[in-house]
Amino acid sequence: MTFKNPIEFTPLNIGCGITACDESDAISLINERLSLEREHLEIASISAVDDVSTLDASHVLPNMGNIFLRGIWFPVM
Repeated sequence: MTFKNPIEFTPLNIGCGITACDESDAISLINERLSLEREHLEIASISAVDDVSTLDASHVLPNMGNIFLRGIWFPVM
């Protein structure tokens, strides 16, 4: 999931990783953890990741949580 207007300095600038049942579930999970209204964030895109090894090796891979559990795995919150 990426955002249209993240605040200046936050790990969300490069998006977030979520394991969810479907798109609606992913949106619910991010809304539970982060008030999008409070942070003034708007979702720009949601896309499935088929192979996590293709993610950013400098920022995402060394800083992600368990991708096999339902929830937000990047950034670890």
